[in-house]
Amino acid sequence: MMPQGAPAVVLPPLRGRVQAQAPLAPTTWFRVGGPAEFFVRPADVDDLLLLLRDSDLPITVIGAASNLLVRDGGVAGVVVRLGGRAFGGVVRDGDGYIAGAAALDATVAEQAAADAMDGLAFLSGIPGTIGGAVAMNAGAYGSDISQVLDWAEVATPTGLQRVDASLLSYRHADLPARGIVVRARLRAHPGDPSARMAEIRAARDATQPVRARTGGSTFANPPGHKAWALIDAAGCRGMILGQAQVSPLHCNFLLNLGGATAAEIEGLGEAVRETVHAHSGIDLRWEIRRIGEPG
Repeated sequence: MMPQGAPAVVLPPLRGRVQAQAPLAPTTWFRVGGPAEFFVRPADVDDLLLLLRDSDLPITVIGAASNLLVRDGGVAGVVVRLGGRAFGGVVRDGDGYIAGAAALDATVAEQAAADAMDGLAFLSGIPGTIGGAVAMNAGAYGSDISQVLDWAEVATPTGLQRVDASLLSYRHADLPARGIVVRARLRAHPGDPSARMAEIRAARDATQPVRARTGGSTFANPPGHKAWALIDAAGCRGMILGQAQVSPLHCNFLLNLGGATAAEIEGLGEAVRETVHAHSGIDLRWEIRRIGEPG
């Protein structure tokens, strides 16, 4: 709520869709959380650059929201979600692909497979977008974005910048301030990844709660350890707080059993961290991105 007498917030004249007090819960896999003060879907790169250049409001970017927890109080400022033809295309480029930030990771993997190009099969097991994959150096099944990224184009308040894989580290990208990935070039090589992709799909279906309201992998693996094994050893498998639960199938996943609040999910995660630390002395680091204010 804006305080009485406060000046009205004015966004630049964007051509894309702008919503005030937009619900965010329906956009996330957890299906929880409060609204965005402004929810913006830019029409194209120029629209996004205008927003970044002419607005001083805090800016938060979301993609597929598969690894995101929106807190119950919502998100102040502008929440940006890229989409449509301007940001969702995937184009073959010699021995690689130029993919828009809104392109699904699985779509890129499938297009490469259709072209008999290998090296991107791991993306078929990551339920997110290319922009998010670059921003967090997403990885699974033995590879990550840093191993295949030639460059990413990033929108900033001063224009477009190109960055390369040198800015990536484990589950992190050191992007420019207020930078938003708009597209990336990923390397591939001739080969048939179909068998590997089938293995990845089977492994996900067998070991992860893929049809649940979840946020994917909750904690990053500490050096030399697997987060799920530490959680299991500490006795947290199946732990419940309100309507939130540690998945009995894969204990590095948190579940919304149907009526959970963001506070219950985050509180359960913190309880797991405390229990693991008490058991092993190891601090788990959140891999799920948490945004917004408490309710």
